[in-house]
Amino acid sequence: MSAGKNSKENQIAPVTRAFLRYARTAPEPAQLEQIRTALMKQFDLEDLRIEVEQDPSLASGFVIRLGSQEYDFSETGRGAQLRERLSGVNASSPEELITLLKGEIADFSLQARIEEIGVVTWVGDGIAIVKGVEDAFYGEILIFEDGTRGMVQDLREHEIGCILFGGEQGISEGTKAVRTKKQAGVPVGKSFLGRVINALGDPIDEAGLIEAEGYMPVEQRAPGIVERHSVCQPMETGILSIDTMFPIGRGQRELIIGDRQTGKTSIATDTIINQKGKNVICIYVAIGQKVSTVARLVHMLRETGAMEYSIVVSSTAADAAPLQYIAPYAGCALAEFFMRQGRDVLIVYDDLSKHAVAYRSMSLLLERPPGREAYPGDVFYLHSRLLERAAKLSDAMGGGSITALPIIETQAGDVSSYIPTNVISITDGQIFLESDLFFEGMRPAVNVGLSVSRVGSAAQTRAMKKAAGSIRIDLAQYREMAVFTQFSSDLDDTTKKQLAHGKALMELLKQPLYHPLSQAEQVITLVCANNGYFDDLKPGDVKKAQNELLSTIAEKNKDIILQINNGAALDDVLRHQILDAAAAVRESADAES
Repeated sequence: MSAGKNSKENQIAPVTRAFLRYARTAPEPAQLEQIRTALMKQFDLEDLRIEVEQDPSLASGFVIRLGSQEYDFSETGRGAQLRERLSGVNASSPEELITLLKGEIADFSLQARIEEIGVVTWVGDGIAIVKGVEDAFYGEILIFEDGTRGMVQDLREHEIGCILFGGEQGISEGTKAVRTKKQAGVPVGKSFLGRVINALGDPIDEAGLIEAEGYMPVEQRAPGIVERHSVCQPMETGILSIDTMFPIGRGQRELIIGDRQTGKTSIATDTIINQKGKNVICIYVAIGQKVSTVARLVHMLRETGAMEYSIVVSSTAADAAPLQYIAPYAGCALAEFFMRQGRDVLIVYDDLSKHAVAYRSMSLLLERPPGREAYPGDVFYLHSRLLERAAKLSDAMGGGSITALPIIETQAGDVSSYIPTNVISITDGQIFLESDLFFEGMRPAVNVGLSVSRVGSAAQTRAMKKAAGSIRIDLAQYREMAVFTQFSSDLDDTTKKQLAHGKALMELLKQPLYHPLSQAEQVITLVCANNGYFDDLKPGDVKKAQNELLSTIAEKNKDIILQINNGAALDDVLRHQILDAAAAVRESADAES
C-alpha cells in the first residue's frame, strides 16, 4: 500500500529544483554541472536547477536533496553508516573491532547514503503530518531527527499521518522524518518471562535490560483454517461457576464483560494464577489502567508465584494514545512467538473499551470521518484482526495455542452499545458479570442467563463433563421457583428440597479472590452437591463444609485426586469412592460436634 505512485517518472517529474548543502568550500561550476547532468539522467528530467547553500553542521563533503531523495556525501553521513556497522560488534572483542575498522579504511570510498526523507508540516497531540515520503506504507516506522519513532497510520494523496511513540517536544514544523522501510514490531524472547514491559517492548520494572531472541511485527496475518485445530483442551480458570457452565478451551476467545468494579480483572488474574504448573505462558496487557492498579497486580502475581511464567505489557492512562493503541498488538506478537514454538499461551486484554477510546482519539486527530458514537468506521476491524490471531494450531504447525480473554467495560449493564456488540460478535462466548449479583454478595457475579461459551463441553474433561451436566438446569429451576414461592409460606417437601439444593449450589459458586480450585476439587464438590451433601446445611455453613471436605480428601484419599487429574472417567466406581469419602468426613464432623 503506497501513499503515491511508484514509478520514478511520476515521482520526480514535477521536481525541477535540487538543493545542495556544502560544509566549507562550495562546488565549482564544472562540478555542479556534472552533478546536474547525472541527476537529470537518473530521473529523466528535462531541466534542473541546483540551489547551493553553506551548512556549518556538516564536517566535510556535501548533501544533495532532490524531491524526497537525499544523497549524503558528507562525513556525517559516512560516519552514521560506520556507527550502524559498529553497533553489531561485540564491545568486549577488540580484535573484531580492529578487523572491521581496517576493512573500512581499506575499502574507503566516497559513497552516498541514500534515504527517503519527509518534512513535518504539523505536529500535536501525539500526531505528526509528514510531507514528502510518497512511498511510505501503512504501519511503517519513521524516525524523526530527535530519534523519536512514529508509525504511518494515515495515507493521503500528498502527505501521511504518523502516530508518535514518544514525546513531541523535539519535533516541530520542518523537522525531518526518515523512512526505515520496516514494519512496526517488538523484540521477543524467553527472557521476557517474569518482566514488566511497555508497548514498545522496553523493560519498565527496573530489573535491567532484556536479551531479545528476535523481532516480530505487531501486525500479523491470523492463522488460516488449514493451520488450525479444533478447540479440544480445557483452559481451566479454577473458578467453579465458569469451568462447570461456561468452559474455556485452549485457542478460544472468551469475552469478560460487565460494569466497572464487578470483578472482571479478578476473573482474569485468578485464571493466570491457576495456570501454575500447567506449562502455560500468561501475558497480561494493561490498556489505559492506572499505574497503581498495574503495580498492585504485578505485586499479587509475584506473591502467588505466577510472575515466573507471566509477562505484563503495560500502557497506562498516563501514556499517549498511540502507545495504548499498539499495546495489545505488541502483547499478541509476544504470544505468537511462544505459540509458534508449540507452547500454550493465555493473553488477557484489560480492557478493549479503553483501547477503542484511544483509537478514536487518534482517528479524530487524523481527521478521519467519525461514525457511530464518534468511532471511526474501521473500529470493528480494530478488534477483529487482533482477536482472530488467537487460535489452536494444528499438529503440523506445532500444536501451540493462544487463548484470549478480552475484557469490555459496559455502562449501566448495557451490552447493546457499539463496542460491546462488536466484540461479542467476534468472540466465542462471553462471561457477563452483573452489578446486582455483585452487591448481593454473589462473587464472582456471573449472570448464568446472559453468559455462554460456544465451545461448550468440547473443552471439558470426561469427569467434569459428567459432574457438571445438570448444574445449569438445577440453578434455572431454583431461580424460577424462588420467584414464585417468595410470597408463599405453605410449601410441599419436594419444593423445599429443590429450594435447599438451589441455595446450596449458589453458596458453592461463591469463591474468594485468588483461591482457584483444581479440576479434582471442582469434580468432588459437584459430585457431592448433586447427591445432596450440602442441602441440609445452613447457607453460612456451606463453604466451611466444602473446605473441610476438600482438605480431608486431599489428605486421606489422594488416589481419588490422582484419578481425576489423570483424566479418568466419572464412572460409578469413582463416584462411589467420592461419596464414601464424603460420608466419612461428615461422620467425623458429627462425632466431633
